[in-house]
Amino acid sequence: MDELRLTDEVAALAAAARVSRTTHHSGSMTWRAWGEGEPVLLLHGSHGGWMHWLRNIPVLAASRWVIAPDMPGFGESDPPEDLDSAPAHSRMLGEGLREILDGVGSTDIIAFSLGAMIACHLSFAAPEVVRRIVVVDAGGLGTPMRSPDLRSVKGVTGERLRDVNRHNLSAMMFHNPALIDDVAIDITIFGAKRVKTRVQHHVVPNKLLPVIAQVRAPIDAIWGEWDYPHPSPETNIAVIRQFQPQAELRVLPKAGHWSMYEQPDAFNAAALDLLAAPARPWLACSGSK
Repeated sequence: MDELRLTDEVAALAAAARVSRTTHHSGSMTWRAWGEGEPVLLLHGSHGGWMHWLRNIPVLAASRWVIAPDMPGFGESDPPEDLDSAPAHSRMLGEGLREILDGVGSTDIIAFSLGAMIACHLSFAAPEVVRRIVVVDAGGLGTPMRSPDLRSVKGVTGERLRDVNRHNLSAMMFHNPALIDDVAIDITIFGAKRVKTRVQHHVVPNKLLPVIAQVRAPIDAIWGEWDYPHPSPETNIAVIRQFQPQAELRVLPKAGHWSMYEQPDAFNAAALDLLAAPARPWLACSGSK
């Protein structure tokens, strides 16, 4: 946890975590867990780690066993040998998840942005551990995209680095810039410095689409109303419903791309609502393969 400003919020959650590591051919993965009960796996987005879920873990852990790894190649986890392959990342994740679950069975998955791609590939790599997938603000569906005005952080340090990250969070991740706090900036800087993979470059504009068409686990979605890079929740869920007609959508008002941080109360309520319903059996439809 070096270089991260440990606010009370971050420090308390980090101290409460049960930390474990799984060993793989190409390195190891770091996992954190909180709570007891039915498992729910949280998969973060690009340039992130378990702290993407900072505002959600305490609420979910009140009733669930929350498992939040640093995905392969991010945070404290080593990458697989193939830095460009989503299946390779998911296979490594699946190996570790089998060990973490240790015969418990399958888990619900909530997967943010890049995490949605990894979760869908995980349903092929380790189908026995995937109960359902809730995608959050996912890209790669071939729907209209917008390119945010991102500024480079290369060679930037000190307060200027914080200023650039604040700008980038405003451009891409948040709908309301006033809600960008020091913790969000800290998490972003901390995660970006620890990226050891290139898998994040292999999602947009439509790399998730052929994958999600073959997923047999039920899929639902949570979307920020004002997600900048992947706008129009209804447009995106319409694509998912080509393959999963019963897919549920929860739209979070006043939320941008990092919706679970910007509007945590609304996100937590939506997540718990979706998880409370029995997982649907997968139903084939005309668009499925």
